[in-house]
Amino acid sequence: MPDRRPSLLVLIAITMIGQLAMNITLPSLTGIIEEFATTKAIAQLNLSLYMAGTATALLIYGPLSERHGRRPMVLIGMLLFILGSIVCLISASIEVMIASRVIQAVGACAGIVMGRAMVRDMFSMDKAAAMIANLTSAVVIVPGLAPLIGGILDDWYGWRLSIAFVLFLGILITIYAFYSAHETLPKEKRHEAKFGELFKAFGILLKNRIFNAYALQVSFNTAAYFSFLGGSSIIFKLMNWGNSTELGFYFFSVTCFYIVGNFGTAKFAHIFGARKVNIAGTIIALAATTLLIVLENFSGLTALSFFGTTCFLGLGNGLSISSGIAIALSADSQRVGAAAGMSGSLQLGLGGIAAWLVSWLLVDTPTPLVLTMFAGSLIGFIASVIGIFLLQKPMNPTIEGQA
Repeated sequence: MPDRRPSLLVLIAITMIGQLAMNITLPSLTGIIEEFATTKAIAQLNLSLYMAGTATALLIYGPLSERHGRRPMVLIGMLLFILGSIVCLISASIEVMIASRVIQAVGACAGIVMGRAMVRDMFSMDKAAAMIANLTSAVVIVPGLAPLIGGILDDWYGWRLSIAFVLFLGILITIYAFYSAHETLPKEKRHEAKFGELFKAFGILLKNRIFNAYALQVSFNTAAYFSFLGGSSIIFKLMNWGNSTELGFYFFSVTCFYIVGNFGTAKFAHIFGARKVNIAGTIIALAATTLLIVLENFSGLTALSFFGTTCFLGLGNGLSISSGIAIALSADSQRVGAAAGMSGSLQLGLGGIAAWLVSWLLVDTPTPLVLTMFAGSLIGFIASVIGIFLLQKPMNPTIEGQA
């Protein structure tokens, strides 16, 4: 390992900028529709295609970093993010605006992949789980703050001020990364294969049962959480549970429990091991969503019972997602970058599908949301159990030496 290592702060910065940019335009949808004289469906593409661009580009950065290193991917991604932000800022049509948002997404997601890969380069599996939990704890609050910041900036000067804000931050983070995002993958560990051959890593990973188990666990537990994010505001209004301020408070409470779960992972992963923390988290998440089904069928859901129980889903996910990512990235030490990209793409893809499915199914009852949350938690638990059995078998030295 090189003597200089990137700090946690720079990893937080390159990871959070994409999430900030993705959510900061949410309060500006009406302004975008009016300025470009377009429809709500087309204006929403600035978010949905942003997510699609992120999920696709996640698959590219990982393999490329195995050949060229982590640091160049971070810097290239940040430069693309700046370019996309500039084009978005001066866009004169909705088509250009949406295309520039995709460029933003493709650039920003480099930090998501490389942040995880760099942590795994530097630390053993259990220590990496703790570090990824610390990284997630610091970053997870961004999606909640971004709409608030975007709403204030939109009131001041419209959606372009929000884009100018993330452009300014992007420039600062690029300068910071240039001086602080040191390389973590030595040249002797890189793959010198041709570009096309690098993507064969995905085929190899798909044959790796440990990677598959924990990549699926992370993705389905994330899907349970994303379905909550996508459907809870609809249910809140449908059931007449209160006003927007109260909804914001309930959201914040669930986020706090998610952060507590990540702190728990950071504290206990290197003591008890990532796999034990992981299975504990999936059990808590499954218990919480099972209780939701019981409450809905026998006593009916209230705002307090729904969000109070979902807090424990957040706690369980905080314990299981960071630890699951660390184990998945440890499944093959020769393909950490590809594993980070592939697991991240699957995680975001399934999460987005779950959120869309719930918003489509919800009509007059919370049942579709509750069942989707339960299904995601159940499959996540099953995948974690399978992973435990796989890790107990005589296996490849990559995992065994890092346990």
